[in-house]
Amino acid sequence: MSKTPLWRRTVAEGIGTGLLVSVVIGSGIAAAKLSPSDVGLQLLENAFATALGLAVLILMLGPVSGAHFNPVVSAVDWWLGRRGGSGLTSRDLSAYVPAQVVGAVLGAVLANLMYGEAAVSWSTTDRSSGHLWLGEVVATAGLIVLIFALAASGRSALAPAAVGAYIGSAYWFTSSTSFANPAATIGRTFSDTFAGIAPGSLPGFLVAQVAGAAVGVGLLALLYPSAGRAADQGVTPQIDTTARTGAFE
Repeated sequence: MSKTPLWRRTVAEGIGTGLLVSVVIGSGIAAAKLSPSDVGLQLLENAFATALGLAVLILMLGPVSGAHFNPVVSAVDWWLGRRGGSGLTSRDLSAYVPAQVVGAVLGAVLANLMYGEAAVSWSTTDRSSGHLWLGEVVATAGLIVLIFALAASGRSALAPAAVGAYIGSAYWFTSSTSFANPAATIGRTFSDTFAGIAPGSLPGFLVAQVAGAAVGVGLLALLYPSAGRAADQGVTPQIDTTARTGAFE
């Protein structure tokens, strides 16, 4: 288990999720301003910024909290590790998820304010359709399999690039543009901009994401039955960030 205090890990999860949502929404606003007549180019700019931003955030905060930034990732980490004593504890999970949701909302507000928008503007972008929900199942399942397959096979060092690349590509190959994150989905309801989602579309996306996580767990059981023993690493291995080393001694 991590030697980093829970409060510090929880703060890191809140900050990381908030900054991730700021990247998603902020780059969407910028894309809409820079390429107002080309939706395809807007999506490319949004996806590119999100992929790079996510990779950087994993590198920055992963050693502290494991860089989940996503309630379904945290829930799967707890579920897979509950029998072997690895992964998040129930106490950890109950701290991570609220921090992620609150961070996501604050991240949306921050992005709005950075671009001179109202702090909160409820999105009017309707995303209520069966094919979009299917896209969310696929996007979330793929993310879960990727993260825990890397951990189970000892390749977590590749997670920043791999997870960023997956999310960037899933913007394009899934019909939903790959939200794949309940906290980020909630946060994106607070911004009536390019990356927003109407509050009325929220329940369908959340259900699809939970279903996708369940599919991902099933695939891991089939392909990586040892994934539970590596759950403690999260997206990327945590370290004791309070240790004094090098120039900081």
